[in-house]
Amino acid sequence: MKIALAQLNYHVGNFAANVLKIKNTIRKAKECQADIVVFAELSVCGYPPRDFLEFSDFIEQCHNGIDEIACECTGIAAIIGAPGINPNEKGKPLFNSAYFLAEGKVWAIRHKSLLPNYDVFDEYRYFEPNRNFEVINYHDQKIALTICEDLWNIDNDPLYTVTPMDVLSDQRPTMMINIAASPFHYNQDAVRKSVLTRNAQKYGLPLVYVNHVGAQTELIFDGGSLVVDKNGNISSELSYFEEDFKIIDIDEKTADTGYSGTKADKIQWIHDALVLGIHDYFGKMGFQKAILGLSGGIDSAVTLALASQALGNKNCLAVLLPSRFSSNHSVNDARLLAENLNVSYHIISIEEAYKSLENTLQPYFAGLPFGLAEENVQARIRAVILMALSNKFGYILLNTSNKSEAAVGYGTLYGDMCGGLSVLGDVYKTDVFALARYLNRNGEIIPENTIIKPPSAELRPGQKDSDSLPEYSILDRILFQYIEERKSPRELIDAGFDETIVRKVLRMVNTNEWKRYQTPPILRTSPKAFGMGRRMPIVGKYLF
Repeated sequence: MKIALAQLNYHVGNFAANVLKIKNTIRKAKECQADIVVFAELSVCGYPPRDFLEFSDFIEQCHNGIDEIACECTGIAAIIGAPGINPNEKGKPLFNSAYFLAEGKVWAIRHKSLLPNYDVFDEYRYFEPNRNFEVINYHDQKIALTICEDLWNIDNDPLYTVTPMDVLSDQRPTMMINIAASPFHYNQDAVRKSVLTRNAQKYGLPLVYVNHVGAQTELIFDGGSLVVDKNGNISSELSYFEEDFKIIDIDEKTADTGYSGTKADKIQWIHDALVLGIHDYFGKMGFQKAILGLSGGIDSAVTLALASQALGNKNCLAVLLPSRFSSNHSVNDARLLAENLNVSYHIISIEEAYKSLENTLQPYFAGLPFGLAEENVQARIRAVILMALSNKFGYILLNTSNKSEAAVGYGTLYGDMCGGLSVLGDVYKTDVFALARYLNRNGEIIPENTIIKPPSAELRPGQKDSDSLPEYSILDRILFQYIEERKSPRELIDAGFDETIVRKVLRMVNTNEWKRYQTPPILRTSPKAFGMGRRMPIVGKYLF
């Protein structure tokens, strides 16, 4: 049996575009003489639809789309994802469903059994879990059709009380098909492949797996759809971070011995994900042009380089906003970067605006030393100028704060924390430096001086980040162990970190939740990003 894997970039709620894309791909698969074409989880409406699922009109448009797609399925079958209606009075009103379309109609429907409700997932908010298991008989195949998480209950520490394939295997299926919306983080590819190959080995069945690709706000889907033979060997793999289409013959008895697998390191994964995240955020929102404040520092430099790749250099504007504390080399580094990228830039001094506010506040600040308030005024003046240009000329402001800064509150609310999208908010500072090196892999784009100089906000004379924070090589290790690994203070101290630094850092993380609550959407690249996947109380007392 010939099966087409259709790895597409969907747009949440854009039914016309999603349905047309699916129909065109069915026609393409038909021309290639495929027997079945497989699309991803919730492909008709896009993933994750979230509270759109609470609107009856949204569900109606999903089902109109299913009917329209079914009409294309003559001489070929298709598997698509869409919300299904729960006919029972009890339970949630919807299922997360896979529709098997054939002979111009809905041939069969299978519902998702395991509904993830952790990290970025919130499916039990909307969907009722499936409790009835049945293979699909089509031509000479008995298909065990499952949806994403249904295959993930295979570890030694199971999250769920049922494993769908254990039940379906009693019906002697000949193959597994899994449609998914598995979001990216830099370890997800390895984890996903392990889960899928272990399923194929455990049940002795070939597996076809089709994933989403593209970005939906902060979530990035990397694609990487797979075919695994019954021995657990990956025989075919689709592209990462782009749409792809491939025909495979499920009756082939052996894996493709020429397959060597996709190889990429963590920084390359993050780079590719961020470029796609920026591109799709702008494209799906109908935006074209980005603006950012270019300081001469590493964060804004990497952000501009990524935005230039995602949107094109003609659609990016860099604004240099020097103050009395800005060093000449920072201005020169920023200018050189913009010229290397062929990005337009303006130089707008904030001195006049700062003097005006200084004079306005002088009667109230009289006799008090220069401090944080004066530093924050500078950052907020810059934000006002950037937002004025954004409003006037239709740019979207990119936030350039990194995860290390966001974690400890090292940023000015309504100042450098402003923006429509946070590009580096899930990238630790040490990885930002590694991204800069990666961007320079074929020649210097980011000036070397930007990479090697000590990081500084340049809001007071001689300021360095290390005046307020531990060195990033230490800080980032503590933050990773606390945020991603959920280690306690005692575990961190026992691991060899200085107790005073540990308690200071963790206190900074927990007392700055209120700041992070007001940040722009953060592109997710790690297993535990700030935002929808990390839900902490603002008003609480823990570790401080």
